[in-house]
Amino acid sequence: MEAELSIIIPAWNEEAVIGKTLDSLCHAAAGRSDIEIVVSISGDDRTEQIAGRFPVIVCRSEKGRSKQMNAGAARSSGRILYFLHADTIPPSSFIDDIFTAVRNGGEAGCFQMEFDDPHWIMQLYGWFTQFSLPVCRGGDQSLFITAELFRNIGGFNESMQIMEDIEIIDRIQRHTSFHILDNRVTTSARKYQVNGMIRLQAIFGTIHLMYAFGCSQDDIRDFYRNSIS
Repeated sequence: MEAELSIIIPAWNEEAVIGKTLDSLCHAAAGRSDIEIVVSISGDDRTEQIAGRFPVIVCRSEKGRSKQMNAGAARSSGRILYFLHADTIPPSSFIDDIFTAVRNGGEAGCFQMEFDDPHWIMQLYGWFTQFSLPVCRGGDQSLFITAELFRNIGGFNESMQIMEDIEIIDRIQRHTSFHILDNRVTTSARKYQVNGMIRLQAIFGTIHLMYAFGCSQDDIRDFYRNSIS
């Protein structure tokens, strides 16, 4: 039977977090036959073994988030696709929130976001995700999109090594409105804790500027890799 909603998780060496995320998703989808979960895996840690303990579809993919998400979408049967990072937990009502948005005419959108760190700076960063400015968007906020629209725009651009989440929103907005839902996903602050709250945000801001000014993917990727721990 085809699903109404396919939750697609790209995962590269996410053994530390994938179990918690899948446990939350399976709890939210318990007793529902209209939800499926697809984990698109690359890497060589224990992510695949951990995911295999849950009632999910596991597929292997080449490395690269765009490739992983397209591979997961290819294995999905849902009328709506929901792309979610492995270290992000959606709100308990996310299934109904997405169904309501689509029923009201929304073909694509995301949630607002908060971090799992109570520091006021991290909470301030999350507060800004309610706004529609491109710099306020990011893949951590997750993405829902109808399967029909996803096919029509060609899915994720697999030539993108970074900023693939912003690039697909650009293409979505050429076809339809992009909706920011009221509820919030909770995502890990682990990269901020390692790299510094202000320093990492400045790096992300620079990446957005580099993308906006048309810098090459190689230059943006190299800047990011050389800047973070």
